[in-house]
Parts: sequence; C-alpha cells; structure tokens
Amino acid sequence: MTHQEVIKKVDWKDLRHLSVKEMLIENNLTIPWLLTSVTLAYLGYYWLALPFSAVYFLTGLRQVHNGFHNSLGTNRFLTWLTLYLNSLSLFTSIHAVKFNHLRHHKYCLTDEDYEGKSAKMSWYGAILYGPVHMFLIHKVTWQKGNKQYRQNLLLELASMAALLFVALYFNIHFLIYHIIVMIIAEFLMAFFAVWTVHHHTDDDPNFARTQRGGWKNKITFSMFYHLEHHLFPAVPTIKLPELAKRIDKAVPDLNKKSTF
Repeated sequence: MTHQEVIKKVDWKDLRHLSVKEMLIENNLTIPWLLTSVTLAYLGYYWLALPFSAVYFLTGLRQVHNGFHNSLGTNRFLTWLTLYLNSLSLFTSIHAVKFNHLRHHKYCLTDEDYEGKSAKMSWYGAILYGPVHMFLIHKVTWQKGNKQYRQNLLLELASMAALLFVALYFNIHFLIYHIIVMIIAEFLMAFFAVWTVHHHTDDDPNFARTQRGGWKNKITFSMFYHLEHHLFPAVPTIKLPELAKRIDKAVPDLNKKSTF
C-alpha cells in the first residue's frame, strides 16, 4: 500500500486542531523541566539536574517540531518566537533545524536529505557522526536557505554567542552546565532523532518506524510515533496517539517497524 493510499483511508483532518488546553500544554510543556534542571544546577546538584535536562531537551524537541509544521496553535510571530527562544535554550539554530527537517520530509532519505544521512549508517556510526550532522545542518541552511532563513540563522547564532560569552565571562556555573549538556544532546541527534526512526526503511522512506508500547510512548512524550508523523505531518504531537489508533483501524495490515 502506498503513502497516498493510506492517507485516503484515514480520517485525520480534525486532528489538526488544538483545544485551548492542548495549545497550552504544547506551548508550556518544556517550562517545568527547564526550571527544575536549571535550579538544581544553580544549587550545585548537577547529577540530579541531568535527568531533568534530558527531559527538557526531549520536550523542547517536541515543541519546536510542532513549530516546524505550524502545529502549536499559535500565530506566525509567536511560533517564530518559540523557535527563536528554543534556539537559545537548546543551543542550536532551530530555524536551521527547521529548514533541514522540512527538506527531510520532501526528499526523505535521498541525497538531498541532509538531516536523514545518518539513517543509512550503523548505530555507532550515527553516534560518531553527530557533530558532523549538526555542522551540516547549519552549513546547508546557509547555502540553500532563502534570505529569511539566513537572517534567522545569523540572529540565532549571534544570540547563542552572546549567551555563551556572558556565561563564561561572568562564570555563571549553572548556565555553563546547561550549555554543555545541550551541546552534547545536540551531538546525539543524528542517532536519537534520525537513526532510531529511519534505519532500514530505505525500501519505502515515507513509512518510518513507530512505537506502540504505551509506557514507552509516555516516557518519550509521544516523540516516536514517527510513521504517523511522516504520513500526516500536520497533526500535532498531542494528537498522535489518537492518529495511531485510527491508522490501525483503517489499515490493520500496514507493516509497522518498531523503533525500540
């Protein structure tokens, strides 16, 4: 069954819309995790802060990912602001990530898909490739992006540089901790955000891997419903569990490869 045939069988358009409660959740999901991790780091409890930093990074990815697809329920400026502020807190140019992610959907696992290159590597190769992956994300945006993308890239890189200068010059230890942890997390993106959901799917890249285990999806904030996301990228993450049920009901014989 082709990508288009699956889309025609599933009733999904109503899932694009968020209630006020759902919009508030998607736009504020990161706050408690970020505040807790930074507070613990400020108090010097770095090891205790680490798991909260990890969850913040995951929820931050969920938030900006929805922003990439205009699925936060906010207007254009607020969505841009969300991406910009997350560039500072995740310590990477989120508009550069957006540019490459949208190309990933358009050119999935082809030579033009720079985001997806690690999907064809071994798991350890994808981990080692992480720093190169992040460098290419920014380089490709500068080379292939339009004027607006390049302006956003420069603004975010300049803001990150200013933040790093302040942290180092004034020796703000909790901020230095946060920046280091976010950089390490970004270097693991080629493995966690690409390889895990796309390895061995070359036969039909649009049918990415997915996760059906209830507790696994809870602890990963539904970020591994990737088959569902590639089929219906306009559906917000908070609606993906319901979308998965509809796909299973409408196309029960669809081959689904597990993420983990």
